[in-house]
Amino acid sequence: MKTTLLAALAVLAFAATAAAQTVAYVPNEGSGTISIIDTATDQVSGEITGLRRPRGIALSRDGKLIYVTHAPKSLAIVDLAQRRVQAEIELGNSPEGVSVSPDNRWVVAAVEDTQSVAFIDKASGKLAATLKVQGKNPEHAVFSPDGRWLYVSAEDGNTVDVIDVAKREQVGAITVGRRPRGIAFTPDSKLAYIACEIDSTVHVVDVARREAIATIKAGEFSNGVTMHPDGRRVYISNGRGQSVSVIDTAMQQVVTTIPVGQRPWNMAITPDGRKLYVANGRSNSVSVIDTMKNEKISDIAVGQLPWGVVIR
Repeated sequence: MKTTLLAALAVLAFAATAAAQTVAYVPNEGSGTISIIDTATDQVSGEITGLRRPRGIALSRDGKLIYVTHAPKSLAIVDLAQRRVQAEIELGNSPEGVSVSPDNRWVVAAVEDTQSVAFIDKASGKLAATLKVQGKNPEHAVFSPDGRWLYVSAEDGNTVDVIDVAKREQVGAITVGRRPRGIAFTPDSKLAYIACEIDSTVHVVDVARREAIATIKAGEFSNGVTMHPDGRRVYISNGRGQSVSVIDTAMQQVVTTIPVGQRPWNMAITPDGRKLYVANGRSNSVSVIDTMKNEKISDIAVGQLPWGVVIR
């Protein structure tokens, strides 16, 4: 009886440990793979194959599926247990950024060539609507944490389109800097931080007022944006600057800059906020930043041209 009880407890302990594991997934545009990184060891533990130029990536809320855009015009749905593509949805030429709505109802993707945002019904796995936006060459489509708004950045311009999610229609456009790219909201959905590459600036947007209220000088060619879970810091990757800027959201200014690899792009932070993972497109690596010390602690070799990171 005692042996049986101990065995049962051991199984439960193993299951709890496995459930607590945090894993990073990195789409490698050049090699057509997704690298899998164990964030406890910061080692690549496997990869997912069968993709073509994977770029935008998002995780389902239950952590079972990954949605990734890949060439020439598809969204691939990847089963993480089996590590394979289980379905594809045609979206239009050159899809990029992907997001999952906070209520887990929608998967959206920015589609460059058709100047639109595709809404995929997560339950059915089918394309529900395609919404035209004003901005040319849309790259990222990001939900506010409260699920009310979808912000869409467009590379060829200086505005961010605002979509009312409930109505599924564009209700405004916010003027920012030239070539807006990455977007991140504060946890309370009151502010959005938008990196503008050509100007090397970050624009702070008041969501209720739909206007930029501050402009922060970042590193050269700022593009990716990731918010710390506590909302006190936001991280900006600087493509030409080979660095990540750390912005204090209370002071609205850069407090430190951390060197990383070549052409840092999109990033992701662990749920506890202790590690930031930065995809370095031209170094074929992911830099790991200790956010408590604000310093790089390792570089992980991945596939060719890593585009971004998502963390489960």
